Amino acid sequence: MKLRAIIFLMAICSQSLFAQKNFVVDVKETGAEVQPDMYGVFFEDINFGADGGLYAELIKNRSFEFDQPFVGWLPFGNAEVKNENPCFDRNPNYVRLNETGLRRGTGLENNGFRGIGYKKNDTYRFSFYARSLDGGEKKFGIELVSSGEEVIGRGEILVSGNSWEKYQCIIKSNATDAKGKVRVVLRSAGEVDLDHISMFPTETWKNRENGLRKDLAEALYELNPGVFRFPGGCIIEGNTLETRYQWKNSVGPVENRPLNENRWNYTFKHRFFPDYYQTYGLGFYEYFLLSEDLGAEPLPVISCGLACQYESTECVHVDDLEPYIEDAVDLIEFANGPVDSEWGKVRAEMGHPEPFNLKYLAIGNEQWGEGYVERLIPFMEVLREKHPEIKIIGTAGPTPDGENFDFLWPKMTELKVDLVDEHYYRSPEWFLANAERYDSYDRNGPKVFAGEFASHHETRDNNLRAAISEAAFMTGLERNADIVQLATYAPLFAHYDAWQWKPDMIWFDNLQVVRTPNYYVQQMYAHNTGTNVLNITADGANITGQDSLYASAVIDENTSEVIVKVINASDEVQDIDIDLKGLKHSIEKAEVKITCLHSNQPGAINTREAPNTLVPTHSSVWADESGFKLKVQGNAFYVCRVKIGK
Repeated sequence: MKLRAIIFLMAICSQSLFAQKNFVVDVKETGAEVQPDMYGVFFEDINFGADGGLYAELIKNRSFEFDQPFVGWLPFGNAEVKNENPCFDRNPNYVRLNETGLRRGTGLENNGFRGIGYKKNDTYRFSFYARSLDGGEKKFGIELVSSGEEVIGRGEILVSGNSWEKYQCIIKSNATDAKGKVRVVLRSAGEVDLDHISMFPTETWKNRENGLRKDLAEALYELNPGVFRFPGGCIIEGNTLETRYQWKNSVGPVENRPLNENRWNYTFKHRFFPDYYQTYGLGFYEYFLLSEDLGAEPLPVISCGLACQYESTECVHVDDLEPYIEDAVDLIEFANGPVDSEWGKVRAEMGHPEPFNLKYLAIGNEQWGEGYVERLIPFMEVLREKHPEIKIIGTAGPTPDGENFDFLWPKMTELKVDLVDEHYYRSPEWFLANAERYDSYDRNGPKVFAGEFASHHETRDNNLRAAISEAAFMTGLERNADIVQLATYAPLFAHYDAWQWKPDMIWFDNLQVVRTPNYYVQQMYAHNTGTNVLNITADGANITGQDSLYASAVIDENTSEVIVKVINASDEVQDIDIDLKGLKHSIEKAEVKITCLHSNQPGAINTREAPNTLVPTHSSVWADESGFKLKVQGNAFYVCRVKIGK
């Protein structure tokens, strides 16, 4: 009898703990406008995200400009790097091949970025610039080579004349291999100089020759981002001012964009990847173009004259900031200026006479201290005078609290920046506990840009637990859309064989893309932005952690749909009645379309072997007169859409 009583009491307690909930959504009173560009992506060239990732170039060190010019290459026969009378003045190195009749010939092999990915029956555009020193015709064999040393594709190029010319051929692969290489063989006697040896898949995003890797760009497109922040991140600052990202070096002819050391060559004074550089083949023009392709607002970040404060104390004196400020002004002209302006002309000559309609500009990345403030002031003064239409983004530092954060926010308010960039890399528990973070923010100050955030599980895996905590936190961003206007997860990309940081939204190797549950959380928000916030409560209070439940609601006035987001961060199934208060007429038998991300295993992840372990599922229920019922699984994120009529 005692055992039965205990079981009975446990059942009663369980039912009491997770009794049926009643959520009330007030559809009569619309609240703050949700910015159409609210949810977006932040790109930084970390984890081989650009070269070796989104940028579709398959050959590493194509212009021999690394500190060690044969990094990425295996020369054979007679090969040496030279720089006299170069083809490109800002990339002066080239290789001289001298074939003297050796049995194998003279040439080079390149193994790409942790190998070259080939797909059976796909074609590849191989090219180089070359000159024959004696002017005579020279024959080159180009071979696609598998990881097993089998030749799986062949091409041929004939070089003649002693002036630099571009040559190319299209080569078809006869096999699939993620770890291949390419071999270039001079088969004629004599000397030939080669530069900018390049190879792209012929099928890139939008089929552009200096293009992006199609599957990675498609993953971005399918997110439906509203804003695209680029190109960093810490690479904006550089380990030194000399190695900071300089946007003017990233535009113009791709062959003559000078190489730059990647900030992520180093991590806290330790060299991680000595072969990690930025070719700038993916430069500011390509970033703006991608923003346009994605339908996202471009949000470039520029240096404020401080090298990475984690790595260096190097800075530009405030009195010497004029070139940095000029770069900011010129960038706006590059993006928005007429074709007869200096930098608008550069944009037009690159193929885009129409302006990119830049609206945002971030000054500095996640700097801190008085040094940042005193450098931001002259930027603000010039930009407010010359370009008052541009929204300026300042920073609150690298963390969401603490001394630097507390110092910077009042300064940003005083300077009247338009948005303040906040970054949070914290535990799932922090994200769950901070869903009410913005409820008490000052409504009269700058707006908030959640510029970098990710839930860091103790394993640092992109698991469901982390994704669910991010979804819960984002209900607070959405409920406070009057103060929070932009949000971007970070980092975006990571190569399985060359990463320095995790978690990351999208993982990939040379042939495959794996979307994480964190990706699907961002996608579910970005596809369900709505136009205005609706008040959603339980027992008169915001639903932020009540029985591990979190919720927000918006209305899409363009489609007359109410969109309710519900997160269950517990393991228990919970029943919820969602009451749409203030309807003008009954919605009985209206279809409620439901998208759900869920697993009974909060530690579950998507892998190369099982990339679809965690993906959203779709279902529907029928509404009753004034709402609908929802059975919410544990460890789940739901998006529910229902038409209510005009």
